[in-house]
Amino acid sequence: MVPIVSFYAGLLALLFVCLCVRVIRIRRSARVAVGDGRNPELQRAQRVQANFAEYVPLALVLCALIEIDEGSGWLLHGLMLPFFLGRLIHAYGVSQLNENFRWRILGMNLTFFPIVVAALVLIF
Repeated sequence: MVPIVSFYAGLLALLFVCLCVRVIRIRRSARVAVGDGRNPELQRAQRVQANFAEYVPLALVLCALIEIDEGSGWLLHGLMLPFFLGRLIHAYGVSQLNENFRWRILGMNLTFFPIVVAALVLIF
């Protein structure tokens, strides 16, 4: 059986590759090799990719530590599933040129909540 955090790490890795490929495709179509070329679509795609890269490692480490400490499977799914959905929702919301901030806010809430809960579980 695959450990719970490993399963979500795999899903998150696949999502990250999709975000990277999206940046590459936009770069090609906009003919921008370095930077963002002041292209709003490329700026958003880069920001989504970077935001993902900023939050995912911390969440994975925290949850992996809970798993190593033999934390509850339900707790781990309860942390990782919302986190994964939050990263999907955030990526969708921020990717939109005519952004509806509700998606970004929901995505970040679903990102922060598991990180905070995991941190508290590890502290206490």
